[in-house]
Amino acid sequence: MNNSQTWYIVKRSAGNCEIIPSDQVGDDNPEIIEQWGPFNSQEEAIARRVGLIRAGKCQPI
Repeated sequence: MNNSQTWYIVKRSAGNCEIIPSDQVGDDNPEIIEQWGPFNSQEEAIARRVGLIRAGKCQPI
């Protein structure tokens, strides 16, 4: 596993949030409304996404 990999949470136009690796994040994607990160691990990004869902900023998938 590559420890230099970082993760982002991105909010899609449908309202749901996905966790994606940093190499898939781009500024040219019009479907991404908001993004949070970078996070050092996928587990940390998952925990943050749960918080965003509870805060009403994201819809569960």
